[in-house]
Parts: sequence; C-alpha cells; structure tokens
Amino acid sequence: MSFDLNAVADLRALVEGAFPPESERTVDPHSPEAIGAVEAVIAALDRGELRVVEHANGNGVGAPATGDWTVNEWVKKAILLYFRQRKMSPVEAGGFHFVDKVPVKKWRGDEGVRVVPQAIARYGSYVSTGAILMPSYVNIGAYVGPGTMVDTWATVGSCARIGANVHLSGGVGIGGVLEPVQARPVIVEDNAFIGSRCVLVEGVHVGEGAVLGAGVTITSSTKIIDVTGTAAKTYQGRVPKNAVVIPGTQAKTFPSGVYHVPCALIIGARKESTNQKTSLTDALREYGVAT
Repeated sequence: MSFDLNAVADLRALVEGAFPPESERTVDPHSPEAIGAVEAVIAALDRGELRVVEHANGNGVGAPATGDWTVNEWVKKAILLYFRQRKMSPVEAGGFHFVDKVPVKKWRGDEGVRVVPQAIARYGSYVSTGAILMPSYVNIGAYVGPGTMVDTWATVGSCARIGANVHLSGGVGIGGVLEPVQARPVIVEDNAFIGSRCVLVEGVHVGEGAVLGAGVTITSSTKIIDVTGTAAKTYQGRVPKNAVVIPGTQAKTFPSGVYHVPCALIIGARKESTNQKTSLTDALREYGVAT
C-alpha cells in the first residue's frame, strides 16, 4: 500500500461508523463525510493501493491474519456501502450499454495490461501490469496479479485474490464474496494453473504452483483427497502447494442408498526443481491431466 497508515485509519473509522446495523451507526452513511470516505476506498482499490485480501506480512489494516493472509473486512464494508450510496445510471463499455451502480474501469493504455475486446473489469478492481484479460469479467474488489492470464469467459468474483503468473483457463469461475463481511474470499496463489471450466467458491484457497485439471469444482466443504500414498489424506477448503488435482467422486451413504458425490483428487505434485512453464507441461503430461 502507498496510503499513509493514519489516512487509512481515518477512512476505516468513517466506514465502520457508517456501516449497519442502524442502531449502532455513529456516522450517517449518506453524509458527505461517509460518501467521501467510501469513494476514496474504492478509488484506492482501483489503483491497487488497498486490497481486500493481502499477505499477512504486508501493510494491511484489518483483521488478524488467518494463516498467512489478512482479510480487510472494513474494505468489504466500504464496497457494500458504495452500492447503497450510488444510484443506477447508464454505463457504456466496449460499445455496449448497461444500467448499473458501478462504472467499468477506464483503461488509459499505459497500465501495461492487455485488454482484449469484451473484457470487462469493474471499477474498484485492480489488474496488475503484465496481466492479460481475454473476453472475461473481473468484479469490484478483486485483485489480479502481474503476468496473470484471465482467459476467455473466465470470471473473477468480487474480492477474490488471484496471484502472479496464474493462468485461469477458459470458462473458469472464481466465486465472489461480499456478505457476510467476515466470509473469506477465494485466494489463488502465484504460479497456479486453473484448468478449463474449474469452479472455486466459498473462500477456497489454492496454494502456490498448484495445477487443477479441467472441470475441478471445489467449495468449502468439498473433500480434496491426496491419493498418492498408501493412506489417503483429506483436505477441505485448501489445495496444497504444487498439488496436481483432477475431478473425482467418493461413495457416500444416504438413507436411500449409496451414491457417489463429487470430490477432488490430488494425484501428484508439480516439481519445484524445474522452470514453472516446464513443470506445468510435465505435470499435465505425466499425470494425464486435461486442460
């Protein structure tokens, strides 16, 4: 962050004071002070100076770290207030006309981001230098890291955090989260590869360098089972670093019988000893993971 921490603390105090419940408000959410604070927070998100999710060793002003990451709940509150303060108005993007409360990003051309026609990033999201947006959608509060590819018809939901040199393949769905404010956004760490039509929602955390084959769906309750050893090891909500993952099913007993429910299977590990692109190719070839 480039913001002065005292300025951030002042903005946070205004946002927290204006946020519901109404009986606990100390600031009128429609007052000039509250509107100015919220506008400042959204503008800072748009410039990458504030983030909803950041690494715990960063400069965050927010909740204590969960693991290695901090979720700034007060910034999510500012986004919710932004929706409540703004009125519907015409929005133009790429020759298309919409009616919404949030404008789209206005690209100047000097950001170092390649934006292909029909790629839309909402104002209040941040897309880093070196990223590529194919026809896709990035929602408010999201962060997309440098060198990352958001491929065709992929969506990055509100407040999601996508790291550097990540590939979100065609049709990937990264879930968003605004409410409840304490809910953890989706995090995809650096150098991960997310295969075509994967879906990650409900605060799922994908570790650095992980490779997800096509069609993997992971929610907070999905079992992620490491089947590489003699005894299976199960994770939930988090894909380990460098894991190679494919879709799977697991038998589960219900009152009416035994049925197979979706899970994800860890079938190997991406090698850290090789170049990232080489290791990705090797992982897909070695484990037969379709992209």
